[in-house]
Amino acid sequence: MLRKVITKQPNSRMCLVCGLKNPFGLHTSFYELDNGELMAIFRPKEEHQSYPGRLHGGIISTILDEAIGRAIMIKSEGDIWGVTVDLQVRFKKPVPLDEELRVLGRITRNSSRFFEGTGELLLADGSVAADGSGKYLKTPLEKIADFDVEVQEWKVVCSPDDPGSFEF
Repeated sequence: MLRKVITKQPNSRMCLVCGLKNPFGLHTSFYELDNGELMAIFRPKEEHQSYPGRLHGGIISTILDEAIGRAIMIKSEGDIWGVTVDLQVRFKKPVPLDEELRVLGRITRNSSRFFEGTGELLLADGSVAADGSGKYLKTPLEKIADFDVEVQEWKVVCSPDDPGSFEF
């Protein structure tokens, strides 16, 4: 199925998942899709391994948590972020290193205080290597952390590699 990218979400300076200047980070890019889902693209490195050549399960959980949690930004009005209350992950296949991977996240339930979502980590061939579900507390950013947009370099950074559309 052909999907179109509507917009790209911001990255930061040092976040483990999206921090572009974190030498050990995943340097993940996040894209809002025409079907209301969020897609993350990243390429894990040797520093992210557990067994040789395999992505660590904690990193898999982290990227699923981030993709599901960020999906609320697609339709949220104002500055609402998600604080993870519960995260469940199922591991289905080994995940290789140094290969472009995609993660999809979506909101499945949205109430005044909480939201819930699901997501999948996809291998290069499109098969599901892991899936997850989570529950998040809606929280304004100023109640989570002292976050200075300029200091954290929270901005959209365009790349010639950004997809316009792709097929699943």
